[in-house]
Amino acid sequence: MVAVIRRGMVRKSKSFSAFCRMTDQADQEPTVDELQESIDELFAYRERLYKDVVGLGKKLRLSQKKIDATIKDHPELTRIDKFLDQLKHQRDTRAIGS
Repeated sequence: MVAVIRRGMVRKSKSFSAFCRMTDQADQEPTVDELQESIDELFAYRERLYKDVVGLGKKLRLSQKKIDATIKDHPELTRIDKFLDQLKHQRDTRAIGS
């Protein structure tokens, strides 16, 4: 499970952990609807994380250039983007096969 630091508190992301559980269950093939649900939840989590990073950068009065560089190099955002790409590819492949 991924811990997300938010406003000085640590909370666990349900969406991301649900996605990780789904990928651990390789013997069960998810449906297109399940894939889309995972994509939607993971995308919502990504957006919250993105906004948190931008908000923190603004609070610290970082330049927009530094905020953009931080987002580009943020390891969790990068990892989520890779997972989203994989899920979208898997969803599209299943949708064509249906």
